[in-house]
Amino acid sequence: MGGDNSKLGYRNAVIQLTTKTQPVDSNDDNFWDQFWAEYPMSIQDIFALIPAAEIRALRTEAPNNLATLCYKAIERIAQVSESASPTTKDQLTVLNCIRLLTRLLPYIFEDVEWRSFFWSPLPVDPSVSREQVEFVPLAQSLLSALCDLLFCPDFTVHSISKSGPESPEDMHSIDSCEYIWQSGVGFAQAPAINAIHDSNRTEILKLILTCFSETMYLEQEEAHRSENRWVKFFTSTVNRHALPLFASLLNVVCAYDPVGLGVPYNHLMFSDSREPLVEVALQILCITLEPDHMISSPTYSNASFRDLNSSHSHSCSDVDEQLSLNGTGMTSRNSGNGDAWNSEMNLFVNYMSRIHRDEDFAFILSGITRLLNNPLVQTYLPGSSKKVQMHQELLVLFWRICECNKKFMYYVLKSSQVLDLLVPILYHLNNSRNDQSRIGLIHVGVFILLLLSGERNFGVRLNKPYRHRSLLDVPVFTGTHADLLIIVSHRLITSGHNRLNPLFDCLLTIIANVSPYLKSLSMVSSNKILHLLDAFSQPWFLYSNPSNHQLVFLLLEVFNNIIQYQFDGNSNLVYTIIRKRQIFYRLANLPTDQPTINSIINKQMKSQCSGHITMESTTTVPTSTSSLASSNSGGIKKSVDTSVCKPLPISEISKSSSTSTCLSGESSVYHNNDNDNVDSSNVDNSSLVESMDQVSSRLNEIKVVGKPSDSIQASLADVPPLHKMTGKRLGNATQLDERFSNYHAEIENNLISHSSPSQRTPVDSTNNNNNDESDRDLTIHNVQEYPINRSGISESSLTSTNQTKETQNSSLLTSDAQSFHSIETITCKQSNTSHSMNDNNDKLQKLNEINSSTWEPTSEWVHSWKLKMPFQTIMRLLQVLVPQVEKICIDKGLTDETEIVRFLQNGTLVGLLPVPHPILIRKYQSNTGTTIWFRNYIWGIIYLRNITPPIWYETNVRLFEIHRI
Repeated sequence: MGGDNSKLGYRNAVIQLTTKTQPVDSNDDNFWDQFWAEYPMSIQDIFALIPAAEIRALRTEAPNNLATLCYKAIERIAQVSESASPTTKDQLTVLNCIRLLTRLLPYIFEDVEWRSFFWSPLPVDPSVSREQVEFVPLAQSLLSALCDLLFCPDFTVHSISKSGPESPEDMHSIDSCEYIWQSGVGFAQAPAINAIHDSNRTEILKLILTCFSETMYLEQEEAHRSENRWVKFFTSTVNRHALPLFASLLNVVCAYDPVGLGVPYNHLMFSDSREPLVEVALQILCITLEPDHMISSPTYSNASFRDLNSSHSHSCSDVDEQLSLNGTGMTSRNSGNGDAWNSEMNLFVNYMSRIHRDEDFAFILSGITRLLNNPLVQTYLPGSSKKVQMHQELLVLFWRICECNKKFMYYVLKSSQVLDLLVPILYHLNNSRNDQSRIGLIHVGVFILLLLSGERNFGVRLNKPYRHRSLLDVPVFTGTHADLLIIVSHRLITSGHNRLNPLFDCLLTIIANVSPYLKSLSMVSSNKILHLLDAFSQPWFLYSNPSNHQLVFLLLEVFNNIIQYQFDGNSNLVYTIIRKRQIFYRLANLPTDQPTINSIINKQMKSQCSGHITMESTTTVPTSTSSLASSNSGGIKKSVDTSVCKPLPISEISKSSSTSTCLSGESSVYHNNDNDNVDSSNVDNSSLVESMDQVSSRLNEIKVVGKPSDSIQASLADVPPLHKMTGKRLGNATQLDERFSNYHAEIENNLISHSSPSQRTPVDSTNNNNNDESDRDLTIHNVQEYPINRSGISESSLTSTNQTKETQNSSLLTSDAQSFHSIETITCKQSNTSHSMNDNNDKLQKLNEINSSTWEPTSEWVHSWKLKMPFQTIMRLLQVLVPQVEKICIDKGLTDETEIVRFLQNGTLVGLLPVPHPILIRKYQSNTGTTIWFRNYIWGIIYLRNITPPIWYETNVRLFEIHRI
């Protein structure tokens, strides 16, 4: 009953504050202490007892009272933070103040005019001379006090007994590096876990995260142009706790093991105080580790930073003069600093970039992979193991660390644990492909794979056999992690949500990057790649958008890389290419005359309007890549919207995401009808008290409302074009033979567009055994017309008994090699110069900028890219192997594909293929577009994940939109 009375008293104090027409005296401590000193209030109680409508009314009608409430709460926090050993009552007061500010700050950030409130000068004690003090913004005082409290003995950390007679007199004499929360990077001791300390840390960190959330209330452009001053101060040298905070947050996350000792069902019997702390620590790390792309080449003083890895001692020197808060004035003893911290570097990014020891890298990587693989762990007893769902923040953290510390990324790539990272990423990609609310998660996973695929070690690691078959819902196969990557990518493209269109070129780029290193693809993955080529090479699809042909170029590059560099072990893929060779012949014979192009487009429009699609080939392809849906038989089926009668390009479909109802204040967790402009009439002035039943009803409202994240989602920023995400870096340039220069210019000319990588990285090949072919003409031989019924190539099945006389008399591989040059030469056309490449880039760019509703394919446009398709390697393979395979099928009566594959395993194409081209890798490069995307994504995740209590759920955020699913 006492608890109910305290809540009733607290509620009445809120009503008094919101209904007073005159400002309340700031010195009336009896009134202000009602909000934090008298009653122990939980965070859920405070959120229920202070409705959003009343906060907005207070902000509009009585701004002085709201300002005083915030000021007094911060003052109390600062006063308690001065003491090294606060009393139990002081701790209760601080927690109530923290919970109150967590409730108020989001509504203050809503109003543009209020955002400067925390950064304006504060009142000064009249007894103190103005010359003796320097004004400190309220925000700086709040963050400094909160950081002090995060290392307060017996409140958030264990007290350390020292041999000396003296103990610290205040928080400013404490070396917080002795109180790092968890062993790991930069700290060797392992403090005991205390549930109360974890709970207090979590509440303080949530208030800090709420302070950082000012970014949520800015438009995208404004958020990109301006810096978050809260984050800037928190990560600056003025924050003397920056180093221990960084180490504590990182170590707590990476050391967390939700399974613990592995006792079944222990998570049902005992509460886990560490999980909420890990979640908020993860979110703060994701925010503070965002690289600053606005400063191109900052200069930093090494004297200001401490090397994390220099030692494992438990003391650290202050990075700047200490701040102190005295009484009412809350002034700083540090003079002359002013806002110098506003131009300083991000210490968190600096510390992360300076980690270099392998044991620290191993600790970080093991922690991330352990948590990512936690949902995949299978047990004999159902539900016996604790599962955590923080994979979204973990993937963003991994991305941030790789951006800050390239040494860490290289360590990951050379470690076998990179596959422990790959499998959960593919797991989430596969399971999320049809879930609209998890589109952002798929983007993050694809971005990480694109980053890793730019390095050779990643492709080499993919050759390790994959044995965890029951983890992913994919077709049964016997193969490697590369097969798994291809199968999941195929599923994303053919049966994923239509909002995944912008990722198609990213997915194919990933496969193209690793293709030169894939030693043995399975039959399943080989068929998947051919299925993609079959779908993307449909004439109507190629004619429907000015950049769709780039997907075909990427797939042809995959085949060329594997044939040239990994032919010996990829008999499954070679067999699949031979068996489905008609795809290549059809692509080589793609119509280029205008009447045929118009006929194909018109036929497709009629088919789409009629509600079904019929194609001459065995594969049926939808009107755009967004609606591809694969079946086990290799066909693609799609129910067509009859309201659309024209094929939509990828770029258009990616923009036409499903329309959803935007959530604002009127549809909130508490069902309050709130608006930005709330007048005093929203508050009942007839009575200054509420009954016990009313208060109980208000407290119970939060218990009956479902999780908001189950029915809403945050919008995502636009994905930057792939050519802005990848850059050209010449690898081993001095070792590249001059004979590759023409090829490099040509291939660049072929593949540049707005939706595909514009830059490639040539890597010197070590597999070129054709030294005697050095004088061979390396000009790209582009197919103009290639008749299907060529000599030695049959349209019938490989096992067909009806063979032509010419096919039956086909020679063996050696005789084909001898007669190779007598075969009719494919019509070729050579690219001109780098000047023509630039001209072609300009033309493609102009085409891409044209509105797809007015753009029409022309014969000249089709010619411009068809003549540059890299067919030579594939066609030579077919010219040599198809006659041999058909001959052996007849001579030995083979009907089993296993025997044919075994025959191909024993064959070779040495000396018959063109000189191997240099390996071209597209490396990810940091860019503004990706930075903006990740910023929006992580804040959207933070918005949706913090639902107990729902800190931001009722507020009008502007960085992204909130939609019902």
